[in-house]
Amino acid sequence: MTNQFSRTELLIGKESVEKLGRVKVAVFGLGGVGGYVVEALARSGVGSFVLVDNDKVSLTNLNRQIYALHSTLGKDKTDVAKARILDINPSALVEVHNTFYSPENASEFEFSEYDYVVDAIDTVKCKLSLVEECYKANTPIISSMGAGNKLNPMLFEVSDIYKTSVCPLSRVMRGELKKRKIPKLKVVYSKEEPFKPTAVSDEQDTNRRSVPSSNAFVPSVCGLIIAGEVILDLIKP
Repeated sequence: MTNQFSRTELLIGKESVEKLGRVKVAVFGLGGVGGYVVEALARSGVGSFVLVDNDKVSLTNLNRQIYALHSTLGKDKTDVAKARILDINPSALVEVHNTFYSPENASEFEFSEYDYVVDAIDTVKCKLSLVEECYKANTPIISSMGAGNKLNPMLFEVSDIYKTSVCPLSRVMRGELKKRKIPKLKVVYSKEEPFKPTAVSDEQDTNRRSVPSSNAFVPSVCGLIIAGEVILDLIKP
């Protein structure tokens, strides 16, 4: 019988599609990368989502974020994401946490209940905490390294964090994870040297020292690569 996942079923088989319908994936960060992760996972038939982000859609999101439309400005990204998932797949289960993930609220999340975690957040301290919690719970996680200040989507690679090079964020994460004796972390990173913004942004961002430049085609590619890795890992025999 034809259904919305029939074309996916032709590629990966009925059993894999049914398996995706039973899994729960938690996505931390719904920006330029995380939004496209969720989009691809929803269209692939993932049945249950946990979405974590405390931001509202803003004007400067319009150049790159899938949830950013003039009709969604000022709305919580988690609510916009949930509505979009359910419009794609009304059978999906969507749990939202309209909060900024940090080590201080890590206990609010049941990491052992997740089949996979996607780290698409920006701050090192919070990324490290997320990786640590997944490591303790033996939950698979994939992390996005920096996608800002980049222009070439062809330079993304999937790698273990200890095999990365060039990327400044990867370098910091490698050092910190080594201190914590975490032996591996699957990441998507770029070998492209980051560009320096051509102007100083007047955008306020309380979580960063400076606001990175970005575009429509680099974060989205990173997000779609991550989604593909999640799907392929989840359907492995």
